[in-house]
Amino acid sequence: MATILIADDEKNIRSGLQIAFEDEGYDVLTAENGEIAWKLINTTSVDLVITDIRMPVMTGLDLLEKSSSAYPLLPIIVLTGHGTIETAVQACKNGAADFFTKPIDLDHLLLTVSKCLANRKVLDENKRLTEELEKVKRESGYKKIIGQSEKVSRMMGVIKQVASTNANVLIQGESGVGKELVADALHNLSLRKDKPFIKVNCASLTPTLLESELFGHEKGAFTGAIARKKGRFELADGGTLFLDEIGEIDLSTQVKLLRVLQERQFERVGGEETLTVDVRVVAATNRNLAEEVKKGNFREDLYFRLNVVHIEVPPLRERKEDIPLLISHFLETLSSKNNRKVDSISAQARKALFAYSWPGNIRELQNAIEAGVVMCHGRTIELEDLPEQIKSIDNEDMLSVKLGSSLEEVEKELITRTISFCGGNKTKAATVLGIGRKTLHRKLLEYNMERDDD
Repeated sequence: MATILIADDEKNIRSGLQIAFEDEGYDVLTAENGEIAWKLINTTSVDLVITDIRMPVMTGLDLLEKSSSAYPLLPIIVLTGHGTIETAVQACKNGAADFFTKPIDLDHLLLTVSKCLANRKVLDENKRLTEELEKVKRESGYKKIIGQSEKVSRMMGVIKQVASTNANVLIQGESGVGKELVADALHNLSLRKDKPFIKVNCASLTPTLLESELFGHEKGAFTGAIARKKGRFELADGGTLFLDEIGEIDLSTQVKLLRVLQERQFERVGGEETLTVDVRVVAATNRNLAEEVKKGNFREDLYFRLNVVHIEVPPLRERKEDIPLLISHFLETLSSKNNRKVDSISAQARKALFAYSWPGNIRELQNAIEAGVVMCHGRTIELEDLPEQIKSIDNEDMLSVKLGSSLEEVEKELITRTISFCGGNKTKAATVLGIGRKTLHRKLLEYNMERDDD
């Protein structure tokens, strides 16, 4: 449970708050002035501070200034008398999480503390993931592929092993999994990294245009060929040629491509000069080329030429443990891109991202995070900021509230469902609900959900 530090020169207030928070299951430390509180903050693990403004030796404002500077993630709640409300408002501008006037509304304070600690947990998790992300990038040798799941680690191992060779590589995976990043990694980790990395999307061109794009053409080779043009093979000489969506090319172009792979030679369209190139070919497809060979849609000899090394890129649904790191990465890059300061995501939003099946894979996750960055109103992406298909996913662990329900009905249903979710463990349910065990017991009695002698 979290540790709360209460700093107040009035002993009765310190003692009263200590009893109240200990009843809720918190660990409590107390200090009679700001100087003692500051020493405790520096020598013990404190999760939240509640401090009076007017104290001897060191005031609450001085404590706020020191703590906010040294521990920016530490939430601090300020207590004040009616005569210093303006000072308390200024304290909030200087970093205080909230302020309360005396006499204190204890229920409101307990709720505020629960919310502050939940926010602190989100910020701590975000900080941890940011540090972990940087570590993964440093250790991987290639910063663009994010992940440390078993499947990604195994894939990166293959990439590192074959990158320095000249073997052709066939990358297979669903749309949106990041096949182009794998091709880019193969090039950047190879001895050809200082030479051209040329890309061709085979699905975006007609057979005639694709042939011209790959091999080039001579002036007058066809209508519109007003000048000689170098093809992608020629431009990639000494480097790497990435043929994306290789399964979409027609059989005629497949024959000509096979010759280049076998002999490293070709002629431009409409030309007679034979050109020789040194090019490593990396191809990618979202189709099962072995099945396409059986159907007669893809040449078997070309398939074997391309598939010297086979790399399967896993779909996101099979590597969901990488989602937190991907979220952290996209928050950083997309916040900067959209001129926003969004650095965290709520627990509810994160849960929805984990529950979703991601048919569009990493590309869809990136789009979802960008939508959240653009739509959110603060620094934290909430569930309602995510795209409709994600936030409306049918999840048995989510509670739907019918408009017109009373607060008592909603709270009763939430408590019942949470206890069930926690397997009947009321202590765990109280933690999930953000309330103390005694508060949960009191509410169960209030709603006639538990006998007084339970």
